[in-house]
Amino acid sequence: MSTTRNHPNVLVFFTDQQRWDTTGAHGNPLSLTPAFDRLAQRGVLVENSFTNQPVCAPSRASLQTGMYPTTTGVHRNGIPMPRTTPTLARHFAAAGYDTGYIGKWHLAGDDYAGAVPEEDRAGYRHWLAANLLEFTSDAYETTLYDNDGAPHAFDGYRADALGEAAIRYIEQDRDSPYFLFLSFLEPHHQNSRDDYPAPHGYADRYAGDEGWVPADLEALDGNWPEHLAGYYGMVRRLDEVLERIVATLEERGELDHTIILFTSDHGCHFKTRNDEYKRSCHDASLRVPTVLAGPGLDTGAPLPDLVGHVDLPPTLLDAAGLPVPAAMQGHSLLPLVRGESTDRPEDVLIQISESEVGRALRTSRWKYGVTAPHADPRHSARAERYVDTYLYDLDADPRELTNLVRDPALVDVRATLRTRLCDRIADSGEPRPEIVPATCH
Repeated sequence: MSTTRNHPNVLVFFTDQQRWDTTGAHGNPLSLTPAFDRLAQRGVLVENSFTNQPVCAPSRASLQTGMYPTTTGVHRNGIPMPRTTPTLARHFAAAGYDTGYIGKWHLAGDDYAGAVPEEDRAGYRHWLAANLLEFTSDAYETTLYDNDGAPHAFDGYRADALGEAAIRYIEQDRDSPYFLFLSFLEPHHQNSRDDYPAPHGYADRYAGDEGWVPADLEALDGNWPEHLAGYYGMVRRLDEVLERIVATLEERGELDHTIILFTSDHGCHFKTRNDEYKRSCHDASLRVPTVLAGPGLDTGAPLPDLVGHVDLPPTLLDAAGLPVPAAMQGHSLLPLVRGESTDRPEDVLIQISESEVGRALRTSRWKYGVTAPHADPRHSARAERYVDTYLYDLDADPRELTNLVRDPALVDVRATLRTRLCDRIADSGEPRPEIVPATCH
């Protein structure tokens, strides 16, 4: 298939481990994200956006393919995405787009920390990235690897370095539209020292009385008192980078001809739900900030429907005027944006690995989660038998503090959700499992 310059550019601004409630559009009072908030006012704020797997590699595989992690085979970190997998880069390239990837990749397995072999780049043509950016960089020390595998060291703060590389890519003269995937590490913790290194002086802006604590964190023990200010400082700097990129597009006269997707791979619960930062069925792990803007998307109207990451790749192709492959398991959001009726699911299926072999269903009111207690959470992609483990009434308990999984008054609710979750699991391509009530465990 070929295309013309009349097709829009597509830019994905992808952060790592960013909670939805870091944004002003979602009620954060600290003015961390004015650029994001302006995009939300102009375009489509996806009010209820969720990762389908709250850990880096599986989530990234879904965003490159529009398929569930178990379908791609990347059900946990450390598993390389199969080299022949149909990806967004390949779909856009086949349509005549220039394709570029900048930043963190995390889909080439654990054998590569820095340079990624060409066959493991999912079809991207322009390449400036590191497979495990958290291990080839620090806040002010960034190394990325080019198409030939050669290292490039960057001065300054890491998010700035990636943003400047993206601006250089955008400013290239070309006869075709481009699809650029810009993947940051911020506001993910720095693994080597379990810290959230904001730019110099930024954490101080949000410490003590200057800060604000989300209700779920405030109610639970975790390490957020130590790290939340730095985390917020990282979010603020990301938004400044977004502002520079949007300004570049505007200066070039390309802003109205560019589809922008802002989203994150998963959230962060600051060790309040388990002994690390994600890998749980709670909204702190699952819910992320997501905005779409550009041609066909500049409605200024928020989208209240529940959306999963698998829905975003078909949305990008559809918005660019390209066909959506049948293999994609998500649904384009454009019909919803246009106010059309659809038969898409009204809930989101979640797969969980590494901390547990789990599945969850996020509806507008309920969070229902199951686990396989005897399955190996690292090596088992799925289970034949799960047990009721979590049930939260999000209307009454948005902080997810009261687990109702054994409440006798809700036996019918659990039965309905159990059947629905089994249906969603089977629809995702997995064998239909058995789910056992918690009282039988």
